[in-house]
Amino acid sequence: MKTHFLIGAVMSTVMLSQAMAQSAPLGAGPLTIMDERQVGSARVENVPAIPDDVRAAVQRYQNFRSAQFQDWLPDGSMLITTRFGSTSQLHRVRTPGAHRQQLTFYDEPVAGAQAIPGSERFLFSRDTGGDEWFQLFTRGLDGSTTLLTTPGTRNQSARFSSDGQMLAWSQAVRGSGDYAIFTANPHDPASAQLLWQGSGSVGPDDISDDGSTILVRRGLSNQIDELMLLDVASATVRPLTIPGGPARYDQVRFIRGDAAILAISNNGSDVRRLVEIDVASGDLRAISPDLPWDIEDYALSSDGRVLAYAVNEDGFSRVVVQDFVTRRALPQPELPRGVLTALDFSPDAAQLAIGMSTATSAGDIWSHDVTSGALTRWTESELGDLDATRLAEPDLIRFTSFDGLSVPAFVYRPTGASPIARLPVIIDIHGGPESQSRPGWNPGAQYFADTLNAVVILPNVRGSDGYGLHYLSLDNAEKREDSVKDIGALLDWIAAQPGLDPDRVSVYGQSYGGYMSLAVMSHYSDRLVGGVARYGISNWISFLQNTEAYRRDNRRAEYGDERDPAMRAVFERISPLNNVARITKPMLVMQGANDPRVPQSESDQVVRELRANGVDTSYVLFADEGHGFLKKANNDLRREVETVFLRRLFGSE
Repeated sequence: MKTHFLIGAVMSTVMLSQAMAQSAPLGAGPLTIMDERQVGSARVENVPAIPDDVRAAVQRYQNFRSAQFQDWLPDGSMLITTRFGSTSQLHRVRTPGAHRQQLTFYDEPVAGAQAIPGSERFLFSRDTGGDEWFQLFTRGLDGSTTLLTTPGTRNQSARFSSDGQMLAWSQAVRGSGDYAIFTANPHDPASAQLLWQGSGSVGPDDISDDGSTILVRRGLSNQIDELMLLDVASATVRPLTIPGGPARYDQVRFIRGDAAILAISNNGSDVRRLVEIDVASGDLRAISPDLPWDIEDYALSSDGRVLAYAVNEDGFSRVVVQDFVTRRALPQPELPRGVLTALDFSPDAAQLAIGMSTATSAGDIWSHDVTSGALTRWTESELGDLDATRLAEPDLIRFTSFDGLSVPAFVYRPTGASPIARLPVIIDIHGGPESQSRPGWNPGAQYFADTLNAVVILPNVRGSDGYGLHYLSLDNAEKREDSVKDIGALLDWIAAQPGLDPDRVSVYGQSYGGYMSLAVMSHYSDRLVGGVARYGISNWISFLQNTEAYRRDNRRAEYGDERDPAMRAVFERISPLNNVARITKPMLVMQGANDPRVPQSESDQVVRELRANGVDTSYVLFADEGHGFLKKANNDLRREVETVFLRRLFGSE
């Protein structure tokens, strides 16, 4: 029996479902009555009505705003993204502390923007409903907007020549894994033309000073890149041969009059360093000092005099500023302890924009005067109704896994929790898998710690970024489930902690973390009360066959190739869908219908099989979202549903 009704309506089936949910023991079978309703853009299945106190608690944590630096405008003002309505839009901040002048007003979020050199116009990117088929637009401060790209294509990696007269970008079409390089005068959309049809995931990284050469990077995987030089006049490429073997190259740009290249790379190192590459010989030398941590970002002033770079030290960012010519240290910015979100010099090379978020602030922007060392705050984002004194500072811990590997994790504990209480635990596993949980702004962890009085643990299991190439490769291909065993070791660690309740532990994850949530549930259902999987991979074979063509080969390089019989056998063995009978506790699954990365079919099929096996399974499907939920109303509902689900699991309704 199904009923359809608006959220907040009082229906007998909902009341009955709530009563059954409240009376059912932890880990009980499915609710007898399946409820389905439409809430905004979402189809909500088997979810009780949201209590008023949950809705109010969610709003306290969802009304924060952050400021994300995008670029400097020619007059010295800043272009930022921030949210004043449902989605993040472009704003202009004229001076430090000035109001945010909204420039774009779309229902869909703006993905990013950059100023056009020598012009008051800027370029921005936007998709539709989270489908990631991004279009490029130019816009003036007067509001005039021009579409540069062809609808139905995916456009990214936009780069300008130094005079702003040439724009280069990469474009993919549906059904193909190959990108092409396009060029245009950004002030004349009719000038857009195909310059070179590439093979695989190619994109421009920089344009030479004279506009004759485009520096192109081909991504063979998330850890191996090839660099090429594309001659604009002849539309031909030549590979750049660099000694040292396969390596990753990020933020590749011409320097020294186009005779050299500056990049972040792990060539010859377990960690990523800042390196300089001679274009003629391919010789590479390290620019940054020998450190045990990755360089995560850098910026070089337009005159080539000042270099700034950021080091990812066990998750925390440290910014270094130095004279690029003499290597002499310059005045250093004294920043809050947190995670870098932006680093860029002003056009006159006098100011360095630095974006930072911390565990207790949503994200703001400072400017650092490279001569005097003065640090000036440009934005002061609001936390809404949150009491900053109740926000948790995460503890960095390490636990030992099954094979002796030391695994780091950030732990958020409720502020003011009783020292003798045994608190429920949420294990939140990041996506990627080549990603890293870091101690920046995490409203979800803060919300769960405060509202559910739960301890939230964010592990960086093997395969996580930020700890070197060796650590990153420990879960590749047939070693995939070793990262799942890391969570088994974390469950052992939790059981040994006097303040944690090993009988009330839930697993939670999105994207690859969604796969991890499903896999952990299939391995450790007897030690968990339930799990949350947001757009998670449920079957490796169907995922690799159905993820968008433009990213398929990249994912095969990380996960393994399902067309290889030996790897296919591994996928058959480890896919959660083939082990779903081992999941015996409640699951909450959420998905965006337009997701090009982990398509809706991955969630549909695991929900179907879970229910066929009698597992209490809730499902929320957003019609206007993709890989991640970017509209505020959808995020509000997502958090409300999670709260109701987790409160029932923890027996704290």
